[in-house]
Amino acid sequence: MADRILKIAIPKGSLEEATLALFARSGWKIAMQSRNYFPEVNDPELSVSLCRPQEMGAYIGDGILDAGLTGKDWAMESGADYVVAADLIYSKMSNRPARWVLAVAGDSPYRRPQDLAGKRVATEIMGLTRRYFAERGIEVTVNYSWGATEAKVVEGLADAVVEVTETGTTIRAHGLRIIDEVLETNTQFIAGKAAWADPWKREKINQITMLLQGALRAESLVGVKMNVPAGKLDAVLALVPSLNSPTVSHLHDKNWLSLEIVIETKVVRDLVPRLAASGAEGIIEYPLNKVI
Repeated sequence: MADRILKIAIPKGSLEEATLALFARSGWKIAMQSRNYFPEVNDPELSVSLCRPQEMGAYIGDGILDAGLTGKDWAMESGADYVVAADLIYSKMSNRPARWVLAVAGDSPYRRPQDLAGKRVATEIMGLTRRYFAERGIEVTVNYSWGATEAKVVEGLADAVVEVTETGTTIRAHGLRIIDEVLETNTQFIAGKAAWADPWKREKINQITMLLQGALRAESLVGVKMNVPAGKLDAVLALVPSLNSPTVSHLHDKNWLSLEIVIETKVVRDLVPRLAASGAEGIIEYPLNKVI
């Protein structure tokens, strides 16, 4: 049917490459074209637009787009009416939430937000910053920053900044000190109220978010398969964690068993030598595409 099209947006900018890779692992190949904001996708039920995260909330809230991936921070900043279909924690660097923090010069006398009363604060996210100070009854002047926000304090253009960070490294590199956290943010798949109320569109959104979350979950997991002598099975089982119970099956030689597990990538380097020492052989590690 002609109306069976879900109009989604993916973020243009720093998250663009990571988002395209995530969709590819989830089963949707999005082909970008030079200077084209409407890429092709291998799903006739999807129409994809490339959109700045800062603008996406308004487009989705107004029904121009049905759904999309944007930051919790920018969705809140837009003031739009939307539904959060899923939280998706990923970034261009690492799968961790980012933070908007209140920072001042390292040698400044300001130790708490209240110390900034009557001062100037620079930020890209003005609505949330004003709300943060208003909720605490602190009167400040909030100025919009067009970039290089951390430098505003160094240059004497602001007494403090509200800036986004994952690790705090860039903040500290500019000689700044964090005095409070304004907001923890992550990527969200949001939908407009009208799209969410449409049964077909809601089902399609749920299909997409399930597979996106499955692809993200698989990033930190691997499958491990091995052969184990029947007499040493208990010793090997005592070593292996898994999502549920390990899969154990008999081989043609009844003195041997096949054991298969799904475990966190970070434990493999320590686990495999211990498995081998306990009698496991033919140990195979393989990547996972999605874990639902």
